[in-house]
Amino acid sequence: MTVIEEYHFGVIRIDGETYRNDVKIVGGQVVPKWWRRRGHVFDERDVRDILAARPEALVCGTGSSGMARVSEPLARRLEEDGVALHALPTAQAVELFNRLEAEGRAVAGAFHLTC
Repeated sequence: MTVIEEYHFGVIRIDGETYRNDVKIVGGQVVPKWWRRRGHVFDERDVRDILAARPEALVCGTGSSGMARVSEPLARRLEEDGVALHALPTAQAVELFNRLEAEGRAVAGAFHLTC
């Protein structure tokens, strides 16, 4: 089980490891230094590994003040694939991710750590 132990602006600690760049969690593995092609937009190309893993849910942390967003094409693709999408400011997304993970759900995460 993957546990996000801490999040605050610009920093996230997962399973004892501290990251200072955006991260994804796919199949229980952390993908560090995640970078999106369009900055504050989460797009299909940015989460191909998550789409391939076919989780039950994708939790997107949209930043400390929620400035990032999920593109419409990605939202449609997730709906078509039957993947529940939860896009929330990162602090709330971390709480939801941990809760779904503790429930034993197949959950993936994509977390923007700043703005």
